[in-house]
Amino acid sequence: MIEPVTKRRTDGLSKEVIVRAAAAILDDGGEAALTFRALTARLSTGYGAIYHHVANKSDLLAAATDAVIARVMRDAVVGAEPRQALRTVSLGLFDAIDAHPWVGAQLSREPWRPALLEVYERIGGLLVALDVPAEALFDAAGALVNYVLGVAGQNAANARLLTSDEADREAFLGAVAARWAALDPDEYPFVHQAATQLREHDDREQFLAGVDIFLAGIATLR
Repeated sequence: MIEPVTKRRTDGLSKEVIVRAAAAILDDGGEAALTFRALTARLSTGYGAIYHHVANKSDLLAAATDAVIARVMRDAVVGAEPRQALRTVSLGLFDAIDAHPWVGAQLSREPWRPALLEVYERIGGLLVALDVPAEALFDAAGALVNYVLGVAGQNAANARLLTSDEADREAFLGAVAARWAALDPDEYPFVHQAATQLREHDDREQFLAGVDIFLAGIATLR
């Protein structure tokens, strides 16, 4: 007797495989594209094989987010000087959320999940290594994590408004910079002066500059 395809597929189907397939769907079409119908089609399996590992879409989103953040934490430089390690972790999170915009949304939606705990634990531990006083650790870690995830999430949201074509980004920034430059310099002196920098700035470099500003402020707590 020939076993049904769904039965054969279930035998070798792991949660890791399911989560990886879900992440691919999320990357291609966002949260709206992730349905159990789409997932079973991609995996050539039945609903029962999926529900054996994940309870619902929320559980699947959380597991996919946990997997992305776990990779960032795993790939972070081990044994590096704490300040450089903080920059590496921060940039890793920025790049991960840029590549997977749904991760930033999920972290905001369910901040109690293991993924965010891992972020706080890694950043908090590195701040301890920087000799930040115990009474200032909670506030310092919270401020830095909120900056990193907030800017990364906003950058990812902005990127979704454009295509992946760099020329489109340059044209968009050029148009905004032109509007800034046309403003009355007496009424908007800073914005008028910043127009040139807006046109030419690099998102990752500006993000790291912000991390450095936070770290410089944190250094004064010692």
